[in-house]
Amino acid sequence: MTRDEFDALVARLENDAHTRPGAYTARVLGLAALGNAYVMGILLLIVALLVGLVASVAVLKALAIKLIFIVGIFLWMVIKALWVKIPPPTGTEVTAQDSPELFAMIEALRRDLDAPRFHHVLVTDDFNAGVVQSPRLGVFGWPRNYLLIGLPLMKSLSVEQFKAVLAHEFGHLARGHGRVSNWIYRQRLRWARLVDVLEATESRGGFLFKPFLNRFVPYFTAYSFPMARANEYQADATAVRLTSPEAAAEALTGVEVMSSYLSERFWPQLHRQADDQAQPNVLPYTGMGRHFVDDVDADSTRSWLEQAMARQTGSGDTHPALKDRLAAFDAQPRLAPPTDGTSADRLLGDALEPITEAFDHQWREAIAPSWDERYREVQEGRARLAALDERAQTEAPLPRDEALERARLTESIGDDADGALAQLRALLERVPDDPVVLYSVGTRLLDRDDDGGQPLIERAMTVDEAAIAPGSEALRDYHWRHGRKEEADAWHERLVERSELEYLANKERNEVRLDDTFERHELPDAQLARLREQLSGIGGVRKAYLLRKRVRHQPDRPLYVLGFSITGALRRHNRDRAEDIQRRILETVELPDETIVICVDGDNKQFGSKFFWKRGARVM
Repeated sequence: MTRDEFDALVARLENDAHTRPGAYTARVLGLAALGNAYVMGILLLIVALLVGLVASVAVLKALAIKLIFIVGIFLWMVIKALWVKIPPPTGTEVTAQDSPELFAMIEALRRDLDAPRFHHVLVTDDFNAGVVQSPRLGVFGWPRNYLLIGLPLMKSLSVEQFKAVLAHEFGHLARGHGRVSNWIYRQRLRWARLVDVLEATESRGGFLFKPFLNRFVPYFTAYSFPMARANEYQADATAVRLTSPEAAAEALTGVEVMSSYLSERFWPQLHRQADDQAQPNVLPYTGMGRHFVDDVDADSTRSWLEQAMARQTGSGDTHPALKDRLAAFDAQPRLAPPTDGTSADRLLGDALEPITEAFDHQWREAIAPSWDERYREVQEGRARLAALDERAQTEAPLPRDEALERARLTESIGDDADGALAQLRALLERVPDDPVVLYSVGTRLLDRDDDGGQPLIERAMTVDEAAIAPGSEALRDYHWRHGRKEEADAWHERLVERSELEYLANKERNEVRLDDTFERHELPDAQLARLREQLSGIGGVRKAYLLRKRVRHQPDRPLYVLGFSITGALRRHNRDRAEDIQRRILETVELPDETIVICVDGDNKQFGSKFFWKRGARVM
């Protein structure tokens, strides 16, 4: 199902859910029953066959016993395919002994909503909270319930705001009002996870389910989408009922703004310290909540909130946009970050300090290699930029490649985007048809919301086909960002078309088949002489053939095939020796454009026979 088909189906079903809710719900339940019925039907069919064979032992005798053995093994494979092991979520487990206030809140919410108990409560380093059901028997269910709580989220919200977030998540498990939609909500997640696991495994019994599920799950996801969206509103209503409209609005608003702050300000500023410090010496999780109050100015807060309120509810996510979620309970955005010492992380009690220290330590261990690499890269880049700047003053203009390198270093290392753009503009005047320079200037202008970047990118795409995919993506995102859906959709279609063409072309260029058509290479004499000279310098190569493979996709890009032989008439083929010579050819020989190198001995000897009869193919 394509994205357009998915969107159209969801739009139609949302109208049905609004005008005929009873009929719509019945159809969704029917679809859910169909999915479960298919799985159980296959199992019952195999079991019935097995029972029939057992009953026929007296008649069929040895044949029945043999068939019972075969069908029994097959039934075991099918059950094993469905009894997939879905790994449970990971995190640091906390208990009521460590965090009594947190567990008191959890238990109070659970009782109010008649929700099932949680087997594990895990604290993670994500900015998120959620409920995960991990089935112990795969598709057969019997789930363990996990409550995941992100430490960054707890540091960003007050206790009452955090309670509103938990109430929303608990609302998805409630057994009272909304029980049917909650069940459908969990069915969506279960089917999606099952498909992912079956695709990742090689179980032989999976072939009975993969074709059906690959078609059923996208359709069921679209068909149940309006109900899942409604379930999000119901969960919000639960949060309002169990806390207050003010707390729910503050939680929703705080999550949006804090998410933008972390991704656009907190983490980038922290990672930027690697430019000057050889080792990370910060404690991100320890200072995370405190930094928000200290670092964020009113203009940034207003900008992030405006962006959040401008987002539209779409079919890419069942969660509605912030504007619609607030409107559902007649609330306005309210940003009320917790003051020092009042954030919800204090609910962790004695577990707070060791968990925070552990996350800080884990982060430093994980970031150390990339931090060191960035530090060395910046120091080397600064030295190189200084040298290029000096040369630009005395040897202007720099050659094209060095001028391009200087502009990129000015932007990435010198942190001077304006200076880099000025250098690129000057270079464009010198090489007006260079696709890389055209694209570089064009994308930077689009980043500044300057429409003048579009003709430059279009020109780059005309000059060099390699710029079509990235250029289409850049223009799609630019128009989408400015609300020009029609233009964005047109560029998206071109991106998809080009990506598919490149996929097919690359697939065609990564293999050589006996039924391929091969043509004369047409290399110039000087290049051919150089190739012969280099091949003769590789010991062990007895013969070499060069041809051009005829390709359907992007035929203007020549694809050559170099076949070499190492085995004499009275010697056995040595595969290890052939692989070693193939590696040496790839590493030392100046091959023309795109060239596939194969040994035409041993298993590939039919290629040797085919190449032998091609006139002009022998080059050595």
